[in-house]
Amino acid sequence: MNTRCAFITIAGKPNVGKSSILNRLLGAKVAIVSSKPQTTRTKIMGVLTRGETQFVFTDTPGFHKPQDKLGEIMNNAVKDSLGGTDGVLFVVEPRGELNEKELELLRKISLEKLKAILVINKIDTLSDKSLLLQRLGELFKLCDFTAAVPVSAQTGEGFSDLLSEMEKLSCESVHYFPEDTLTDQPERVIAAEMIREKILRFMDKEVPHGVAVEIEQMRERPGKALLDVSAVIYCDRESHKRMIIGKNGAMLKRISTYARMDMERFFQIKVNLKTWVKVKEGWRNREAVIRNFGLED
Repeated sequence: MNTRCAFITIAGKPNVGKSSILNRLLGAKVAIVSSKPQTTRTKIMGVLTRGETQFVFTDTPGFHKPQDKLGEIMNNAVKDSLGGTDGVLFVVEPRGELNEKELELLRKISLEKLKAILVINKIDTLSDKSLLLQRLGELFKLCDFTAAVPVSAQTGEGFSDLLSEMEKLSCESVHYFPEDTLTDQPERVIAAEMIREKILRFMDKEVPHGVAVEIEQMRERPGKALLDVSAVIYCDRESHKRMIIGKNGAMLKRISTYARMDMERFFQIKVNLKTWVKVKEGWRNREAVIRNFGLED
């Protein structure tokens, strides 16, 4: 057997750039990116096939102190993703002490004797690269990493070295997915996440994390190269609904316009996107509603 495969989990605290790293590795945007923490809510799988080797990545939500039922589900997704993996990309920033949840992750990695590559992201923000040596020394005291790779998901620096190190985690195996597979996410989920990303980008901090998006209809119009998409944006407060719609509908139009442009690039077809906003109070603590939004553990 000449083919090889590696199942790799991307883990770390919120907002260290895990989704950006996945997108950079795949060369396509399958995970939404935002400067706000806890952007990723569920496990997102990405597939990269390079010659004889196939990498199957799981991008996990940021491991954090949960404030509601949704937060608990997000943390469980991280823990579950470490089981049965061939290796972990433990992603950190170039500066700052590790928090309690990061240390908990490292203890789990060590206890289960998982192979882990330390990935220091955002090195483009460092003017003095010599600080990386100090950072590496501090972190290797906490865990016996198989390798350490400084990278920038923004510029692509260090990614050839990262791929080389990940190659060492692979073993002889069949390829589990066709070579052109990018993700396991259904098209409706990808479309919904594109809308949610624009809310994260354009709205105040208090609004986005009380928002979920559901695609009610997604189908290509017969006889035309046009994809009709109908989406409902759910928020947990009436005041947030007014903010998402904006004065004379300006904010909702801005969100929808930029989301439609992303969809057209990804799906390679013209998109007719219609969006509505509805209130579903307290949904983040209601398991049945969380399941309906496809966010269950």
